[in-house]
Amino acid sequence: MATDVARADAFSVDDIEASLARYIDFGVKHAGGPGDEACGAWLESTVRDTGFATTRQTFDAPFFTSQDCALVIGDARIPLLAQAPVVTSSGLTAPIVVRSPGASPPARGAIVVAPLSYRRWSTALAPEITAAVDLATREGAIALVLVTNGPTGEAVALNVDVHTAWPLPVAVLAPKDAAPVFAAAARGARATIVLQGVTGVRPVWNLVATLDRGKGRRVVVSTPRSGWTICAGERGGGVAAWLALAKWAPRALRNNDLTFVCTSAHEYEYLGGEHFLKSAHAPKPEETHLWAHLGANFAARDWHEFGAGRLAPLPSIDPQRVLMGAQDLLPVLRETFRGAPGLESPYPSNEGAAGELASVLNAGHRRAFGIFGAHRFHHVAGDDARCVDARHVAATAVMMKEAIRRLA
Repeated sequence: MATDVARADAFSVDDIEASLARYIDFGVKHAGGPGDEACGAWLESTVRDTGFATTRQTFDAPFFTSQDCALVIGDARIPLLAQAPVVTSSGLTAPIVVRSPGASPPARGAIVVAPLSYRRWSTALAPEITAAVDLATREGAIALVLVTNGPTGEAVALNVDVHTAWPLPVAVLAPKDAAPVFAAAARGARATIVLQGVTGVRPVWNLVATLDRGKGRRVVVSTPRSGWTICAGERGGGVAAWLALAKWAPRALRNNDLTFVCTSAHEYEYLGGEHFLKSAHAPKPEETHLWAHLGANFAARDWHEFGAGRLAPLPSIDPQRVLMGAQDLLPVLRETFRGAPGLESPYPSNEGAAGELASVLNAGHRRAFGIFGAHRFHHVAGDDARCVDARHVAATAVMMKEAIRRLA
């Protein structure tokens, strides 16, 4: 039986703030790790109390537990982030070669350092990165170090397809730590790359919550919960809004069947979402009346950029988020999200969705819409409580609720 949790004002700033704090307190959300597991169990218990039947859809995902990841140059140890899927190194020593525009020093037998262009990096499948891997491999490099130039100056963990197999060790170097590496390369120094830790696969699970009423008009609401970091701005807003919608929907959408899915293993190019869509748990497109997806940067904080990783928080919302949906949904989306930074001009889904929303559309679910984006601390260790404000999440969640109500 549903408890008072379903009758509370799930969209109040206080309720959203409590959900955000709980999500953030679970810590790092690596798929199948302690934070992801605890978060999933909390959401499972909460939605069950609102009247949903819950199922855990289990599958396997890779993991890496770092023990020692560094580039050693003389007495200096410069921290690295091992890039998944990790090819470990117990200590390969070689000259450092820096790739720069207009310069192509010999890379055979070298550790290649590749500074990437400035952007909010997210995936290792980006053409600039796959080209760097291919070139280093062809030229016979022994390892590749990517410098993920971006707003924070920190190392950016990159999503990767679960079937990727790097032909050499690949790591990420924070731009703020790169200067001594460039200087060492300029003087012809050698370095040792160490990428040590525990690798393997482990079980992870999607949370699938359903309320079947035999109405034949199913509404699906989805969001991922896992990620490389604490994921406060990346995932926290979407998870808090998803939970608020799960508390609201059973009473508000009495003429609809409901499926709420919260996926894991997002880091492996939406592995959990793909597993769900290919499973018997996922409704068929012809059975789905509406699908709403709450993706990354649902409602993260904006920041001023002063260069060299110097950022100052703003009270406003980061507009680098996209609202996209089926063509016939756009009039309602425009009205509902009017005035919402980044969301006030929704795009038709044929212009190219990202994240799990793309998977949903590719699976044939035509009446789908969602939010996705990348805030400044996307995939970096600093994506903590500073990066999200409950007021912004609550406001966006209310708009999402209204859009679902009107379209359902």
